[in-house]
Amino acid sequence: MIEKSKAMFKRAVQVMPGGVNSPVRAFKAVGGTPLFIDKAAGSRIFDVDGNEYIDYVSSWGPMILGHNHAAICDAVTRAIQKGMSFGAPSEVELKVAEKIISFVPGIEMVRMVNSGTEAVMSTLRLARAYTGRRRIIKFEGCYHGHADSMLVKAGSGALTAGEPDSPGVSEMVAEDTLIASYNDLAWVEKLLKKNAVACVIVEPVAANMGVILPKEGFLGGLRELCSAYGALLVFDEVITGFRLGKGGAQEYFCVQADMVTYGKIIGGGMPVGAYAGKKEFMELISPSGPVYQAGTLSGNPAAMTAGFVQLEVLEQQDVYNHINRMGSMLASGLLDIINKFRLKACVNQIGSLICLFFGIETADDYQSVKKADTALYAKYFHKMLQTGIYLAPSQFEAMFVSYAHTEHDINETLNRAEHAIAKIKSEGVL
Repeated sequence: MIEKSKAMFKRAVQVMPGGVNSPVRAFKAVGGTPLFIDKAAGSRIFDVDGNEYIDYVSSWGPMILGHNHAAICDAVTRAIQKGMSFGAPSEVELKVAEKIISFVPGIEMVRMVNSGTEAVMSTLRLARAYTGRRRIIKFEGCYHGHADSMLVKAGSGALTAGEPDSPGVSEMVAEDTLIASYNDLAWVEKLLKKNAVACVIVEPVAANMGVILPKEGFLGGLRELCSAYGALLVFDEVITGFRLGKGGAQEYFCVQADMVTYGKIIGGGMPVGAYAGKKEFMELISPSGPVYQAGTLSGNPAAMTAGFVQLEVLEQQDVYNHINRMGSMLASGLLDIINKFRLKACVNQIGSLICLFFGIETADDYQSVKKADTALYAKYFHKMLQTGIYLAPSQFEAMFVSYAHTEHDINETLNRAEHAIAKIKSEGVL
């Protein structure tokens, strides 16, 4: 029963657009009433009606250690006792910047902001200033936040809603955003030949249209093309940063970007973002240089404290060994279920990022994932929710495995997935 959630949502739609503060939370893509969450611990979340769920949303990624990690909670409690915000430098933001630089190859300077959207927006401005060029290249289905120039063929909630080109984005802004197909280097080169491009921005693993892996040579090819045509290569690592490994996608794929954007994980669950790169780019940012960007809450001591403790824990290699093993266990188990029921479906997985696509047998670009059976996913979502598994309320989002997930959690999830699909099949849907 979710009677309290229903009552709260009825109140919420009167005072918040759609009853939520971020679109995908509204369950529009799957139907039904969104859950209102009361608390979380480890691999579990609990709604206001007292129902318990194994959570694979993980606040959309940052809870890589699990919810309410004791060391993070203790450190944040001590930090807020000193003050919630200073609007002035503090040691902990310095320590976070030093830690990020020590983790990630090629990064020499970091600027803290408050969200991934803000990080991307600021990076694009910096790329334009550095190159003296207006245009940027992004990829169909890749989501880089809701800055105007990024709401063209976007992923995440925009993809699910079928409205990737948001009203309110001017034609002039849209004209400066060129669109390529993910995993298609020839398309990128064609655009670079015809246009003066400031940067190419990409999710190294496209995790906002499900989970789409880069084909072998794709990221390296982007590096070569950007170098040849004088464009900066920007990796949006809001999802992959510190999740694929300490050095993120750059380390994982052995490809170095010029600029990198971050969010989520470096705040330990608190609002934060960052962008980073070599000094030759970063020193153009005010007050070192002329490119203006500011934020009252940037480097907030509470968020920085949470992020620093989380990054310290991530220095233990066992974290990645565990989450990657759990990710592989979950993906292979889902694939076994697909084969058992002879479903037209596929599973994409890299490390602790997983996506089960219904209705398609391969998912390697925007065009293929758009053919996925979203209606069947909605049925599966609700069957799993009823058995205590909390998945993303959209076919086009990732499942996130955390350090708190155990083999028991994975086995329970797979048992319930098999039961859910068997029940859907018995209802004559499959």
